[in-house]
Amino acid sequence: MQEQDKKCNENKEVMIGTWAWGPGYNGSRLIFGKSYDESMLRDTFEKATKLGFLKWDTAAVYGMGSCEKLLGEFINGREDIFLSTKYFPDKKYKAGVFTKSFEESMERLRLKSADIFWLHAPKNIEKNLSEAVPLMRRGQIKSIGISNVSMEDIKTAEKYLEKNGLKLGAVQNHFSLLRNDQQPIVDYCNSKGIQYYAYMVLEQGALAGRYNAKNHFPTFSMRNLAFPKRKFKKIEGLLSMIRAIADKYGIDQSQVPILWVIAKGAIPIIGITKPVYAEKLSAALNVTLSDEEVNKLTTEARKTGIRQQGSWEPQ
Repeated sequence: MQEQDKKCNENKEVMIGTWAWGPGYNGSRLIFGKSYDESMLRDTFEKATKLGFLKWDTAAVYGMGSCEKLLGEFINGREDIFLSTKYFPDKKYKAGVFTKSFEESMERLRLKSADIFWLHAPKNIEKNLSEAVPLMRRGQIKSIGISNVSMEDIKTAEKYLEKNGLKLGAVQNHFSLLRNDQQPIVDYCNSKGIQYYAYMVLEQGALAGRYNAKNHFPTFSMRNLAFPKRKFKKIEGLLSMIRAIADKYGIDQSQVPILWVIAKGAIPIIGITKPVYAEKLSAALNVTLSDEEVNKLTTEARKTGIRQQGSWEPQ
């Protein structure tokens, strides 16, 4: 059964996210309201990779390096892991900082190269990409990506890289049932051979089915500020529809928003912190939502009137 799941997981592309892993500023406790045991996270990594989930995403600012360091310990030089990490630029460009951040990330991850390296925010795009060019030519950055970007930002990056004989490899933006205005960018990326990765597909758990207006997020967490009790009341109809679809297919409710993102042409980044979450994801990837189900979910999500946006997002 596990072999069948592994083959299915290789067919439907997903990436595993690690934002909730590391302690420290901008880490698990501050953002998600809870910390995670390192041994549990190691078990999660092992279970996920055994199920065929070999694409992993992290960032220098997740726990201010602690997530990268932890993931690096788990990878321990494995060559079958596809690794994605990021540099969050300062408002003012300073020469060499992009390169320094890349080198520090590789040291924490115990790697020599990144499969995707991201400019985490659209600040001084051309100047920062100028530092990516030599790293790409040396093979240290195999693919360059930009995150939290507009269509204009994407075209700016494309134009600059093309002048240097290179190609924009990926875009990573916030895309979910409650942030579904990204479809034009998803479609553009797919038409240009640019991989579109969607983060916060479960809205940090709001769409996972474990929380509601009565049982909402930990009080002292950033996700509680972003999605308070009043918002949960607005999505009760959507959560009910998600639950009905999950019951129909015999999968966990948390997986339906993930399948919706896949159906819309994006590659979802899914944060997991327990082995059981990897198992639920593996089981769900055997399911393909019908066009009717995708459309009904889209319509119901729009009825909520909610457009989620992170405080770090420029648009």
